[in-house]
Amino acid sequence: MADLTPLLAFRWSPRSFDPDAELAQTEAATLLEAARWAPSVGNRQPWRFALGHRDDETFKRILVNLPAAEQRWAARASALVLAAHPRTGHRFVAYDLGQAVAHLTVQATALGLHVRQVTNLDRAGLVADLDLPGDVRPYVVVAVGQLGDPLSLPADLLADETALRHRRPLGEIVLTCENATG
Repeated sequence: MADLTPLLAFRWSPRSFDPDAELAQTEAATLLEAARWAPSVGNRQPWRFALGHRDDETFKRILVNLPAAEQRWAARASALVLAAHPRTGHRFVAYDLGQAVAHLTVQATALGLHVRQVTNLDRAGLVADLDLPGDVRPYVVVAVGQLGDPLSLPADLLADETALRHRRPLGEIVLTCENATG
């Protein structure tokens, strides 16, 4: 592997969160601050976030709008962060939101935390249950927490959780132009 910063090299998306670990208010603020400082097209900063700590009302409202299969492990996270963007606006809002979530993810790694993202959401349910403004579109939920015991996961999730990480080789993701001159 190239000489990546450990913040990227050791980042991974577990399902095994410690159900007893809590996300401190200072940690939560730091994660959101990292997202706030992400670059965006024209500095529009179109992202919006709702953060729920385990067992508070926001967490519960986010959790019930995830598929049952995802709730099995997401309920153990210390926090759930709904990341959203305006329904209207420039065409790069989803790209900008992705930048903000990436910054939040790297900051979580720096704090010794882990995140896992869920994109299969009941978006209409989230809008209703969180009483979101009509122009806000829920996009992804980010589970945040300390790493837990993978053996506590249901058997069908354990194999994926303990498998080796892999990435496609650079040769598969880098586009080249065969006719380039220069």
